[in-house]
Amino acid sequence: MTRIVVISAGTSIPSSSRLLGERLGEATAAAVTAAGGQPQVTQVELRTLAVELAHHLATRVPGTRLREAFDLVREADGVIAVTPVFNGSYSGLFKLFFDALDENVMRDRPVLLAATGGTARHSLVVEHAMLPLFYYLKARVAAHPVFAATKDWGSASGKLERRIARAAQAFAPLVMAGAPAGDDEFEVVDFTDLLGG
Repeated sequence: MTRIVVISAGTSIPSSSRLLGERLGEATAAAVTAAGGQPQVTQVELRTLAVELAHHLATRVPGTRLREAFDLVREADGVIAVTPVFNGSYSGLFKLFFDALDENVMRDRPVLLAATGGTARHSLVVEHAMLPLFYYLKARVAAHPVFAATKDWGSASGKLERRIARAAQAFAPLVMAGAPAGDDEFEVVDFTDLLGG
């Protein structure tokens, strides 16, 4: 089973971030199936965990549903991370979730980045905000992130669908390569020889 977790940080109902996450999850599942895999896609909407995330920030004790979300990410072969653009960056709810994860959970884990916003002017949020965050978390970031502006949803051009398909095709091989080592199973490099110690 190839486990894919979609984390969406939209706060409205319906949420364009949730919708984009669903489409990316479906496209990735189709690409994994076409390659002979058996995908399982799970959606996590952060708005339903907002209170538990705030409580965790103050107490460092996760509630039951938040712990379940953490476990889903820890066991995932790949994560699709989708945020709305708030004030030129990812949402606070989105950052709060990834801040709350245990250290090294995202290390070497494949992640596909996506964002939604009112206009295409916000599309650089992926490169300027999301990419540095996931590089810091040492995730394996897939090529072809997806940004969807409001006008993309009603467009008959099919451009958004093509971007979603291209992103899924690039992400699926990373996901199928297997889950990363556990949280504490990463190489520790001794730099003393390099530093002359």
